[in-house]
Amino acid sequence: MLKITQEALGERAFVAGAFIEGLDGDPVMLYRQAVEEIQHHGGTPILFQCLALKRMSSVELIDLYRQVAADCDRLLAFELGAMFAPFGQIYSIEVFCELIVIPQLVGIKHSSLDRELEWQRLALRDQRRPDFKIYTWNDLAIDMVIYGSDYLLGLSTFAPKAFVLRDTLWEAGDTAFYHLNDLLQYLGFFAFRAPVSAYKHSAAQFLKLRGWIDSDAPHLNAPSRPERDIAILQNILERLDYILISHKQADYSSDRIQ
Repeated sequence: MLKITQEALGERAFVAGAFIEGLDGDPVMLYRQAVEEIQHHGGTPILFQCLALKRMSSVELIDLYRQVAADCDRLLAFELGAMFAPFGQIYSIEVFCELIVIPQLVGIKHSSLDRELEWQRLALRDQRRPDFKIYTWNDLAIDMVIYGSDYLLGLSTFAPKAFVLRDTLWEAGDTAFYHLNDLLQYLGFFAFRAPVSAYKHSAAQFLKLRGWIDSDAPHLNAPSRPERDIAILQNILERLDYILISHKQADYSSDRIQ
């Protein structure tokens, strides 16, 4: 169940996941109930996938999105590769074509880790509905924003200021963008290597090195990374700090620098 207090959120906009995995009942009704609760608190719902969706035909799947969207002003969809979670799935391009024309559906988070699949979606978006958002979660190809993907990389939470600098360099046409992007991509390849879902432990290890959290222990049921990863992450962090320090005049110094 979603637990939100208006006092905690104030007037801030937010997106919340409608997640029904493990609940009994008709998926359409369960999603509609979750969406109603999120909207009641002023949020934009994003439909997290579940095993029930994987058992549906394409026609049933599209119909579910249409029915749920009918209750919304704005709604986001979610494509999650099975390497992240067993209930995830990447839709066929035919299903995507039907989803993109649902008026209330304003964007989709795409987590296939596949450039070509994301490029296909971008081309269709540009042709049929340019205002539709495709939020990239391809941490193995963090330059997808160059090709028109919108921003939602998990890797950016490892080092927010480094991504700010990277994007600023790109906007300015500064070729230093490529050097920094390569280093961040190295971090992405390392953190999101198989088993992919262990990236959460890599994130915890990195954030502990940054002094942002006190413990890097993963959940007991989550896959873990070896202790030897920490030395590699430390090296990446030091190299990122060096780049950020060198651009200090642009006010992009590292969070770790006092």
